[in-house]
Amino acid sequence: MTKSRLFRPLAGSVAVAATVLGLLAVVSPSSFGDDSAATSAAATTPVSVCSAPPPGQLACQAEVMPDPSAAGARSFSAKDATLPSGYGPADIQSAYAIGSDVAAHAGKGRTVAVVDAYDAPTVEADLAVYRATYGLPACTTANGCFRKVNQRGEAAPLPAVNASWAVEISLDVEAVSAACPDCRILLVEADIPGGSYLGDGVDTAVRLGADAVSNSYSATETDSWDNLAAAKDGTPVGASSYVHPGVPILAASGDSGYQLDAPYPADLTSVIAVGGTSLNRSDTARGWTETAWGPGQAQSGAGAACSAHVDKPAWQHDTACPGRTVADISAVADPYTGLAIYDSTPDPGDQLPGGWLHAGGTSAATPLVAAMYVMAGATATVDDASGLYAHPGRLNDVAGGRNVSIPGSGHECPTTSYLCTSLPGYDAPTGVGSPDGLASLRS
Repeated sequence: MTKSRLFRPLAGSVAVAATVLGLLAVVSPSSFGDDSAATSAAATTPVSVCSAPPPGQLACQAEVMPDPSAAGARSFSAKDATLPSGYGPADIQSAYAIGSDVAAHAGKGRTVAVVDAYDAPTVEADLAVYRATYGLPACTTANGCFRKVNQRGEAAPLPAVNASWAVEISLDVEAVSAACPDCRILLVEADIPGGSYLGDGVDTAVRLGADAVSNSYSATETDSWDNLAAAKDGTPVGASSYVHPGVPILAASGDSGYQLDAPYPADLTSVIAVGGTSLNRSDTARGWTETAWGPGQAQSGAGAACSAHVDKPAWQHDTACPGRTVADISAVADPYTGLAIYDSTPDPGDQLPGGWLHAGGTSAATPLVAAMYVMAGATATVDDASGLYAHPGRLNDVAGGRNVSIPGSGHECPTTSYLCTSLPGYDAPTGVGSPDGLASLRS
């Protein structure tokens, strides 16, 4: 596939986008000095650690519970009081049927890259705390497991520190560790969260040998396609950086539920768009149940959308969306059923003192799935999400009828629609499903 084919704008996209603009209430979170998302340390609802970005920049998609003991935050470590509240590696490996692969050291010697913005100065030390807490092998610069570079691939100079993005970075590298303890981790820190800067980071990750690249950030199509400087083919500057056949490029679908303005870069057909679920233990044969992550105590949920700019790829067959539908696959993202992570960098803007957090957002789901792709091997045959649609029966079908529309957002859609509700078969919030063993990710 050529880049022009991958990014050809959908016919009539200008008119569609103009219509959509009149309906939008932009709710995608990111942190650029806006304290509106700040909460007290005793909060009972998650914090979107990044508030709305200025035009031309993208937002991290991490959501955290500042107080893991808050009402609604479920403690999964009661059986072992020495572990923090929230899902740990054993839970993730059980839920997605990869425990035996981890025991066999799947992914050893292969690299998962995470691309973020700004510098997290304590990330390696925080990763050491996380891995020691769960008995995982050390992953350090010294032993060659961990590497941190700027968007040009250099160890220095690193970008400026940003406490909100530091939370995102800790979530990314620790989620990779939870799924694939033996994978190498390459952290690429862009100077700022601008489209071309993050795109350069993706190119650098691939150049440095990444076997898959996780991108836990997004912006709206309206901003990315209509308001940013465009490349010669009419696509956003930096879009071509997400085309790397043979290296799975994954991106978060966002945390704003069903959206009339699709998320970028998850809308690109060269990208595997990762949605989000609520994950709970159950007495089923699997031992777990999943449904789409939708609004409850907090007004957030798995990003789902129909693109107004990108043609529907040949491998997507849903009928209610004439363009590219987001998402393709999903994993746990609900912060109430989220991961335990450790981040010691204080985030005063969000009133996070540093330490253990309950974390979620599609920022959690994306590095989890990226790590599983690397563990599965055969990434050289992965150019896009088409392999998932070729074998949908291999994945966990996430149904349950959960509507991810945010009440009062102006983005509501009916519970009967697969574009916003987890229904049997394909649906936009969860894609074709969640991973069910590594075979589910092989073409």
